[in-house]
Amino acid sequence: MAGVDTGARVLDLASGAGSQTLDAARRVGAQGHVLASDISDTMLHHVRENARTAGLANVTTLVGAAEELDLPADSFDAAICRLGLMLFVNPARALAAVRRALRPGAKVGVVVFTTPAANPFMARTMQILLRHAGKTPPSPGQPGIFSLGAPGILEQLLTGSGFVGVVQRDLDTALRLPSATETLTMMQEAFGAYRAVLADSPEAVRAAAWAEVAGVLKSFETPEGLVAPAGVLVAAGTKPA
Repeated sequence: MAGVDTGARVLDLASGAGSQTLDAARRVGAQGHVLASDISDTMLHHVRENARTAGLANVTTLVGAAEELDLPADSFDAAICRLGLMLFVNPARALAAVRRALRPGAKVGVVVFTTPAANPFMARTMQILLRHAGKTPPSPGQPGIFSLGAPGILEQLLTGSGFVGVVQRDLDTALRLPSATETLTMMQEAFGAYRAVLADSPEAVRAAAWAEVAGVLKSFETPEGLVAPAGVLVAAGTKPA
């Protein structure tokens, strides 16, 4: 939906460890290029290592907040952001920076979670952490896992950021991970929104919270690994020519 084609120059916003970065790098081929941007240099280290292991020489990285992107205007053929936009402090500002970096007629494609009911794995574990930390869920309009999943919000955000021809798809899919144990480690080390909830809590509180989360994760475990229902919204918009 973002128009990632052979030879394209692609911006991957909030790349994390970069599994979608590598997918894009394979799609654009040796004549293309993917720039992975993330606020965490630790995540970008994983991107670089994963690209090296995969034999991909067309990936580079850029550390920094999405809202502070300072890239040459009209320099990218596509932009993607998987499960990151809803966590930005100012997603509209980030999308405006992306729009400036895209060439006229290029597209941005984003993926966000829909609702807590459609994502029990994400919702139940977050509720546990919030309860142990003595905190409440983000209020409407504040960054949060489900902040852009309600009908109309993401489309309005894209159009308000200067994109046209917005298209959307609701997808019911499944989150698949190797095991409950590995998933817990991933949440503790790489899920920034989850770690942040407990960041100012005493060690005993953190330990109790993660122990309860571990029990919930086991309820999603199957002989094929951890499998949990997931509802996502995929949307794309075009920079006006």
